[in-house]
Amino acid sequence: MSKFRDFYTPPAETPAAHSRPQREIFSVSRLNREVRDLLEGNFPLVWVEAEISNLARPTSGHWYFTLKDASAQIRCAMFRGKNSRLRFQPENGSQVLVRAQLSLYEARGEYQMLIEHMEEAGDGALRRAFEQLKQRLDTEGLFDAAAKKAVPTLPAQIGVITSPTGAAVRDILHILERRFPAIPVVIYPVAVQGSAAASEIVSALEAAGKRKECDVLIVARGGGSLEDLIAFNDEQVARAIHNCPIPIVSGVGHEVDFTIADFVADLRAPTPSGAAELVSPDRDAWLKRFTQLQSHLQTAITQQLNQRQQQRVWLEKRLQQQHPGQQLQQQAQRLDGLEQRLQRNLQQQLQQRRSGLAHAATKLLQHNPSIHIQQLQQRQQQLTSRLKRATQQQLQQRQQQLQAASRTLDAVSPLAVLGRGFSMTTHHKGKVLRDASAVAIGDRVETKLAQGRLLCVVTEAINNE
Repeated sequence: MSKFRDFYTPPAETPAAHSRPQREIFSVSRLNREVRDLLEGNFPLVWVEAEISNLARPTSGHWYFTLKDASAQIRCAMFRGKNSRLRFQPENGSQVLVRAQLSLYEARGEYQMLIEHMEEAGDGALRRAFEQLKQRLDTEGLFDAAAKKAVPTLPAQIGVITSPTGAAVRDILHILERRFPAIPVVIYPVAVQGSAAASEIVSALEAAGKRKECDVLIVARGGGSLEDLIAFNDEQVARAIHNCPIPIVSGVGHEVDFTIADFVADLRAPTPSGAAELVSPDRDAWLKRFTQLQSHLQTAITQQLNQRQQQRVWLEKRLQQQHPGQQLQQQAQRLDGLEQRLQRNLQQQLQQRRSGLAHAATKLLQHNPSIHIQQLQQRQQQLTSRLKRATQQQLQQRQQQLQAASRTLDAVSPLAVLGRGFSMTTHHKGKVLRDASAVAIGDRVETKLAQGRLLCVVTEAINNE
């Protein structure tokens, strides 16, 4: 106030002061300058919240505008060196909070404020804080697509973190009931608005992660202003979502609303109902798919049965062709043929000997000497005896050969082996098993006995070292 007092201090009296009044005359420039100095020297920097209007941005880079409220306004100027540091671009109608110096524009004698600092007020400040947090968390990697977990196609249980009394939980439960009512739902009740909302949401996320009773979580609330959604723009909530081991689907606000929780979540839905659609399978689509699979399975089973039936018929024919009984029949036929050949050979030899005997008798009759006859009779007896012995020997040899062949045939006959208590096991189209490592646990094998067959399933295979 010193300047104010100096301003009104009368000049020193002169000897003529009593004779005439003395007045100090100011020019307009001096007066405006004195008023400006008075304002700037006696008022500290002030904070003012108001709405911008009449914003002008000349080529000089300075800004000129009016700040107003419901009943008053004031002219303002913000010079280039100050406005270049702002992180947002104000517009007409923007609600701002400024720090300013009261002053006077001397050229027009206009009372004004010189703006030192400006920031968004109300939703604007919240929006700026939102963008700053979003940028910082993005830099840390909390939004990376590679770190996001896949949402299960058919969850065993679904968790919902939201207000237990809001419209969002009713919409979610209605959608889940309509789409797949067989999936149970766990509600984690939290406040979605107010000072305690963020901490309750963090606690619910941590509890769900520890319990691990759900395969997927929905974090949701209905629409609202940016201030209403502030809990879902909280840094602690964002980090709790990122650290949760369970896949999380966010359904916060309306389709146009985006929160930090949406960017951190593994999947973002435009609405709470949309989140319920994303985490629940479509019952009708699954039923249709099951019906198709059932039809395909029945067709495949029928085809397999037909193929196996054809394979079985083919194997039966092949078994009949290679059956030991069939081979025995063939060997028996061959034995009969050999026996018949032996008999024919013996008969031929006997016939030849008889023919020779008859010829000798004829010659004997022709010569008829008694001694020669006796000799010949003796010779004939000897030959007859030799013939008998030879015949018997050959018969014995043939019988021995026949017995040896029968024993050899019986030794190699599979039926004889089976008759002694042995068995024959086959696998894969009649292939005889000789090694336990050729089968696997659960394979089906067939064991042939002397009487009948056994169809078996392998439960254990032991290899002899």
